[in-house]
Amino acid sequence: MNLIAPIQPCLWFDSQAEEAARFYTSVFPHSRMGTVTHYGAGGPMPEGTVLTVGFELDGQPWMAFNGYGASPFNLAVSFMLTCQTQEEVDHYWNALAADPSQGQCGWLTDRFGLSWQIVPQLMLDVLPGPDSPGKQRLMAAMMAMKKLDIATLERAFSHP
Repeated sequence: MNLIAPIQPCLWFDSQAEEAARFYTSVFPHSRMGTVTHYGAGGPMPEGTVLTVGFELDGQPWMAFNGYGASPFNLAVSFMLTCQTQEEVDHYWNALAADPSQGQCGWLTDRFGLSWQIVPQLMLDVLPGPDSPGKQRLMAAMMAMKKLDIATLERAFSHP
């Protein structure tokens, strides 16, 4: 099965593409591994080394690539997960965070160095609205958090 889409993320690893794909597919529902390709003779990596791994996360095709001299991931690119419940926030935070005590404002870094934003739907519902004291209180509460707590954010927004 070769998972291809017109636009899809391609993550560059040094040698962990398959390990990362297996990890991510274990975290997200409706996910699966796809085609794994390998370097042939004369390539920049030893013959038989994993070259690419196609995988799907909750229906979205992704690609992982083992390059040579990989560039490390940084905060300039992150993947945002929208969560409906605190249970979802907790699940993704605990599953993905390399160090759950680190992070800021719902952002975390996983064990491969990739950045994720674990965002309650509440934030996406409230932030586009007009500037208000409630929105300002919500933002102040968010800035003080690592993993976001939906009940605390709702209280901050609703109660002066």
